[in-house]
Order: sequence, then C-alpha cells, then structure tokens
Amino acid sequence: MIICLDVGNTNIKYAVYEGDVLKLSFRVATEHKRTSDEYGGQLISILGNNGIDAGKIEGGIISSVVPQLDYTLERMCGTYLGIKPLMLGPGLKTGLNLKVDDAKEVGADRVVNNVAAVRKYGYPLIIVDFGTATTFNVIDDQGRFIGGAIAPGIKGSLDSLVGGTAKLPRVEIERPKTVIGRNTVTNMQSGIFFGFAGLVEYIVKRMKRELKQDNVKVVATGGFSEIIAKEITCIDAVDKLLTLEGLKYLYNLNVTEADK
Repeated sequence: MIICLDVGNTNIKYAVYEGDVLKLSFRVATEHKRTSDEYGGQLISILGNNGIDAGKIEGGIISSVVPQLDYTLERMCGTYLGIKPLMLGPGLKTGLNLKVDDAKEVGADRVVNNVAAVRKYGYPLIIVDFGTATTFNVIDDQGRFIGGAIAPGIKGSLDSLVGGTAKLPRVEIERPKTVIGRNTVTNMQSGIFFGFAGLVEYIVKRMKRELKQDNVKVVATGGFSEIIAKEITCIDAVDKLLTLEGLKYLYNLNVTEADK
C-alpha cells in the first residue's frame, strides 16, 4: 500500500491505495502550528478506525503548496509509517511539458492535476480546480501545459465578504432558488454562487476561443466542483479524486520495483 498527501492551504487530503484500488480517502484541516506527532497521532487513529494497518504502507508521496509543513509531514511519515515519502518538486519525473514563462512558479497541485487529467481525459483540456483558489489549467492539443488563470476561491471570497463588513452574517454556500434574493442570506448566496458560476463559464469560454479548438474537454475538481458543475453547461466531467490519482501515478512513475 502507498499513501498520498495533497497539502493545500485549507485542507490536507489523504489517500491510501493498494495497487490501483483506493482503500481510503479523507481530509483534515491544514494547521501550520501542528507538530509531526500531532499529525501522526491523528493519521494513525484514522487509519486504525478504518481497518488499515499502518505497518503495511510501503511508500508515499507528498504534493504541497505549504512549504512550512513539508518537513513536519515528511518527519511524520518517517516516524509513524516508517517510510521516506517522495516530495513533488524539482528532480521528480512528471512527464508534463510546461510551456510557460517560468516552470518553477507552477504550483505542485496544478502539476499533479494536469498530469492526472491528461492521462485520464486526453487533450486539449481545461482543468478547473475549486480549492482555496480557483485555478484554470490549460493543456493544448500537443499535451503541453501552456498556462491558465487564478481567481479567488469560493470560501475565501465569502470569508472576505463577511470579515470586511459589520452586518453580513456567515452563510452556507449553496444554490438559492432565485438569483434575486429576498433577504440578506439569499442575497449573499446568490452573489457567491451565481457569481462564481458566471466567472467559470466566462473564463472557460474565453480560453476555448484562444485555443481555437472545438473539442476542448473541461474537467472540474475540488470541493465545490459538483455544485457549480450542476449550474453551468461548460463542464464535461467532475473528478473529485483527480489530484490524489495523479499522485499515485507519479509515485509509480518515480519508484521502481526494486525501490518499493
């Protein structure tokens, strides 16, 4: 078995695979001040509660956009799982051709999403990730990552709205029945939900126009991908496990049978 960690600014997503079979996936809050022992104790508890023997995990891989947690989680894997995980970064084979101004600027999560999506859906392709930020990744008709767009995340936008105003309440992010809200809560839900639906639809439309391709597939992933995809027609597939599947593929690509 192997373990995959996708470390984001809001959540850390875990997946345990046995071969190609997903045995367990879950997420925990990203806490910058948490120690390796705290993360390790939490992980061992969750694995045990789900009937997974931590001693049978033979390897792992970490994708992180939170550098200050890299050592903490690497140490956790060594102490509690007895493994030295691969860290997604320079020197790790990805097979992805990055045709951008500076490849070092491309976040690890975007690289993994692109690798997984190309393998699973082909190209040309647009991948929309509804995470802490809303990212748009564009793969051209030669399978190259040529850039994209980064917009605020849905939850972060709501937090900013609530935090920057004195009287607006915190609301659930869900689709209201009408665009015209009849009270403060539905006004806010309308602005957030339909606002992001429109943002995604317009950016995807412009990207397709610039690609000059008729057969561009659009894949959505991340926490709010399902609810937004139900509202707009430009999304062809929702794949919540895209990043974790990409990590599994990259682990297998970089580790030989002799190294496992």
